[in-house]
Amino acid sequence: MAENLATHWRLRAQRYQLVGSVCSKCAAKYFPPRQVCPKCRGTEFEPLRFSGNGELYSFTTLRSAPAGFESYTPYSVGMVKLDEGPLVEAMLTDVNEDELAIGMRMEMVTRKIREEDGERGLLIYGYKFRPAQSRAP
Repeated sequence: MAENLATHWRLRAQRYQLVGSVCSKCAAKYFPPRQVCPKCRGTEFEPLRFSGNGELYSFTTLRSAPAGFESYTPYSVGMVKLDEGPLVEAMLTDVNEDELAIGMRMEMVTRKIREEDGERGLLIYGYKFRPAQSRAP
């Protein structure tokens, strides 16, 4: 479990805040961060915190889940195209599958993803997307 805890700690910025990178040479934006830019082969990057807003690009509903996620079925997973450009794959939350539609506005939220090692084990939180809530001006 110590190895898992260390891994989750290292990835916390990506999982809780959608921190990616922007290439210093060509300004291409990536999530997750890259070490080499596929567009220009640049190797210098600056961190970039994405807004977490975008639109639903694609989705599916899983009824037979991979190991560790069986208790969450059925659940939907989608690709969200962030306003800044990158596509992000994530679980979808706070919505029924029949309400989902390609192009709908989505926003990132932090939610529990799963538990490791049963009830007394590690709780893993991360980003999910839900339909964007309208905000009063």
